[in-house]
Amino acid sequence: MTESVHDFVERLAAVDAGAAANNFFNHAVPENALRRHNLELYLQEMLDRRPSVLLVGEAPGFRGMRITGVPFTNRVILGGPANSFGLFGPGKGYVLPPEAAGVAAEPTATVLWQVLEEVGLLPLLWSAFPWHPHQPGKPLSNRTPRPSETKLGTPFWQELAEMFGISSIVAVGNVAKHSLQRSGLSVPKIRHPAHGGRSGFKQGLEQLLAGGMPA
Repeated sequence: MTESVHDFVERLAAVDAGAAANNFFNHAVPENALRRHNLELYLQEMLDRRPSVLLVGEAPGFRGMRITGVPFTNRVILGGPANSFGLFGPGKGYVLPPEAAGVAAEPTATVLWQVLEEVGLLPLLWSAFPWHPHQPGKPLSNRTPRPSETKLGTPFWQELAEMFGISSIVAVGNVAKHSLQRSGLSVPKIRHPAHGGRSGFKQGLEQLLAGGMPA
């Protein structure tokens, strides 16, 4: 691991995400060490691949990144087989925490990776609020992060963009779009793939690629 990746993940783990959010990287829960490990692996492998596009989504779901530690993945994606980009799967070193057993695979992650393979784009993936926002008292639920929460996440996507030398940032959905706008950045927005958004997500990526966005 490069020192910068390790330090980035440690800073992510140190954030107090609030009472109605789960920082699933913090050091208070022993199993979170696996998620920190997985995220470091993902970021290091992506650094080696030098992506030029950053897709910023909304926030991790309780059946997705909250389990795996890797943006827009679920236990099935992380466990393999490897996708057409050669990411994830057996032999890569990713480790699922015990709580992953029996958890239904987050569907948005599955759709997103299918579409990325279809259009031939391997971007860096991240979220406006990179911790898990949930309903108060209901940790196994999802909710939309508040503007004050996405503000908390702003320094992290900014640091990733700088670390990777990103040339194109794309908002995936309205929450990400508004968060990026509040930071003073005007970027294109595409449909989020959740809730029947597969075709719109794919169409948005195809239009951006046709307009000159790097593949």
